[in-house]
Amino acid sequence: MATAQATPARPARAGARRGPLAALRDRPAAAKLLLLALVAAVVVPLVHGRWGGGVWPDALTADLSAPLGEVTDWIVSNRDSHPLFLYFFGHISNAVVLSVRGVYLLLLALGWAGVTVFAAAVAWRAAGIRLALTAGVSFLLCGLLGMWVPTMQTLALMVVAVLASVVLGLLLGLAAGLFDRVFRVLRPVLDTMQVLPAFAYLLPVVLVFGIGVPGAVLATVVYAAPPMARLTALGLRGADGGVMEAVTSLGATGRQRLLSARLPLARKELLLGLNQTIMMALSMAVIASVIGAGGLGDRVYQALSSVDVGAALAAGIPIVLLAVVLDRTTEAAGRRIGAEPTGPALLRGWRGWTLAALVTAAVTAVGRAADGQVWPDDLTVAIAGPVNTAKDWMVDHLYTGVPVVGGTADLAAHFTSGVLNPLRSGLTGLPWWSVLLIVAALAWTIGTWRTAATAVLAMAAIGVLGVWEPSMDTLSQVLAAVAVTLVIGFGVAVGAARSARLERLLRPVLDVFQTMPQFVYLIPVVALFGVGRAPAAAAAVIYALPAVIRITTQGLRSVDPAAMEGARSLGATPGQQLRQVQIPLARPSLLLAVNQAVVLVLAVVIIGGLVGSGALGYEVVLGLAQGDLATGLVAGAAIVCLGLMLDRVTQPTTRRQRQES
Repeated sequence: MATAQATPARPARAGARRGPLAALRDRPAAAKLLLLALVAAVVVPLVHGRWGGGVWPDALTADLSAPLGEVTDWIVSNRDSHPLFLYFFGHISNAVVLSVRGVYLLLLALGWAGVTVFAAAVAWRAAGIRLALTAGVSFLLCGLLGMWVPTMQTLALMVVAVLASVVLGLLLGLAAGLFDRVFRVLRPVLDTMQVLPAFAYLLPVVLVFGIGVPGAVLATVVYAAPPMARLTALGLRGADGGVMEAVTSLGATGRQRLLSARLPLARKELLLGLNQTIMMALSMAVIASVIGAGGLGDRVYQALSSVDVGAALAAGIPIVLLAVVLDRTTEAAGRRIGAEPTGPALLRGWRGWTLAALVTAAVTAVGRAADGQVWPDDLTVAIAGPVNTAKDWMVDHLYTGVPVVGGTADLAAHFTSGVLNPLRSGLTGLPWWSVLLIVAALAWTIGTWRTAATAVLAMAAIGVLGVWEPSMDTLSQVLAAVAVTLVIGFGVAVGAARSARLERLLRPVLDVFQTMPQFVYLIPVVALFGVGRAPAAAAAVIYALPAVIRITTQGLRSVDPAAMEGARSLGATPGQQLRQVQIPLARPSLLLAVNQAVVLVLAVVIIGGLVGSGALGYEVVLGLAQGDLATGLVAGAAIVCLGLMLDRVTQPTTRRQRQES
């Protein structure tokens, strides 16, 4: 009996002896933080004694203005004489100019009627009659707003940039999809390019190609090619193994396997890549107006510079219409792949395309005979005056003097003084080494030591570049805007996940907001809040909200129904179901929503330099405006590092996700 009673006690004593180590093994995040604390306890006193606290020490700063200025001077001096520019970059620039001009002249030759019918015909063949009507009405509205010529300029630049982006993305995607070594090399490059704000692409291109259409097109290509490359590689590497084995067993060569199996199986990914490339190209083409892209973006930029909200809106509406038409057409074309063909048999396949071409040619001929190349001025509607009148009314009645709230100006002032200023003071007041420790702790907790090392090195690079304080200012704006975005986005997403009616009501609104280029979001905030850091944060919140709401709603709705039914059967309230079942099971989607919020907010906060956000965005704008490329390039490099750090501290690695699952 004594032996029988003593036997169960041995495992308990063994478990008691190994309790702390077992607890650390069960909680890897706590173990990482403990190890980091031990290292910090040794290293921090040495670092603090050597370089002190406060802002980044001058002794660890590298002044790059002189060497960058020398590089800039050499490029400017040799741009018209050095063989590299004459026989390489010069030919690229000339080819871009000729291509854009050729497309623009072709659009003018088609005339406004021909372009409208052509757009409707392509939408009809690719997506159906409803989107054909949408495309036709959208182009007509561009003319009615008096923006036909700028729309054609933007469209010409878009056509050239998208074609070049698709070709470059396909080549990179093919190499990454077929060869593992190329995939391993390209993956971190594409990851980094995905988190870079659009402004960061402008400065290196301006340095080489100068201000104008060539630089704008090439900046757009560099910005828009990564999605095509990534999705092409994903589609090729995800091809059905059984199909590929069957094709190989039939004796097909590598080229035959690619053309007859891999590419057809990856058609949906390829069309999704085309969709993403088009949308990113349009967004960048609008932003590239800062470096001379012309078109609609230039009209918006000039209007924002003079705070002419009416003129900015008149140019912003065609941008949104173009985005909606291009996005819906490519998305619907992707959904049609593999579906049963619809419509009359005589209009399917090449017959339908032939009919579309004949109708376009006939309408173009009639339009040219009637001298209808450019939209007639007497058929335009000027909305700038009424919009500015409405804006003045809003300023008079909403800007100040609203009971209780005080007005939008008061809200912006309170947000700046109550949130942005204390957050900026807190970040700049922290010892520089404590910021590195916080970044290391966050990145290592959700990732691996490589993730933490990358994030810490990115932050250290910001200090070395000598822009620690403006970077902390930008970071404070990003953190404040992300917090507001997540509070609003998660709240709306919870309601949409519970109510199918609310989700249906939100869907078209989110669709429109997700297709709008970043530049357009600056228009309403300037009208309501004026200029400053708070309006830039407000624009960033509006821009990031659709992605956060959509991703969070999808994650909450995709929770296993059996788990939800089990919680309900145990008597859990809706709040308990949300906190104890949905949120834990939807954690990967929620983390993805946080990551996307950070990346999207950073992009608009940087562009907010155009409306007075200051910090890194202002330095980039200043460098572009004054030709001070050294200042602009340093700020651009800091933006890259800040974006890389924020991405790493909000994106769990695949290995970490596998451990949690």
